[in-house]
Amino acid sequence: MTPDRLHTLVVTGSDFTPWLPAVAELRIRVFRDFPYLYDGSLAYERRYLQTYVDSDTSVCVLALDGDQVIGASTGLAMTDETEEFRQPLVAAGLDTESVFYCAESVLLPDYRGHGLYRTFFEAREARARQLDKTLSVFCAVQRPDNHPRKPEHYQPLDPVWQRFGYQPMPEIHAAFPWKDIDQSVETEKSLMFYRKDLGR
Repeated sequence: MTPDRLHTLVVTGSDFTPWLPAVAELRIRVFRDFPYLYDGSLAYERRYLQTYVDSDTSVCVLALDGDQVIGASTGLAMTDETEEFRQPLVAAGLDTESVFYCAESVLLPDYRGHGLYRTFFEAREARARQLDKTLSVFCAVQRPDNHPRKPEHYQPLDPVWQRFGYQPMPEIHAAFPWKDIDQSVETEKSLMFYRKDLGR
């Protein structure tokens, strides 16, 4: 790692196109770790990320070491998200027109602890405010404390998210399927929402 070469780049919509392959590979690599344990494919990732290319509300915050993508964070208006993530908020009585969805943040382990994660949230919240959204939300997968693949010294990110102003919404969950690295088929996972009021 070369800290003096670390920088971030914020892109929106079709400007994300040239970065899509690198971000797809990065997502597969980072999300293999606990708690996601995601056994991904490039074909699926490219289809998934195309949503951010096609949306005029999207943002992708790229973290680079020189010209190498070592982290990325995505978001878009909740109205541009899939039904799986929109519907739980609708069912809870929230106006999704006012909501910005902070989709995912991935960062290689060697680059953690240098403030990039905070930058990811700040840049996405700035995009949300540009779009006049008043609520920022994201989801995190829920795994049991006794999960066999949970690392011995695993530290959940809840304290970090709370420092950034995000509070859990334990009554609101999304359900989304993927194949774990030790499974042969997809299984549905429960993801809990977290929220931060942005104001005007």
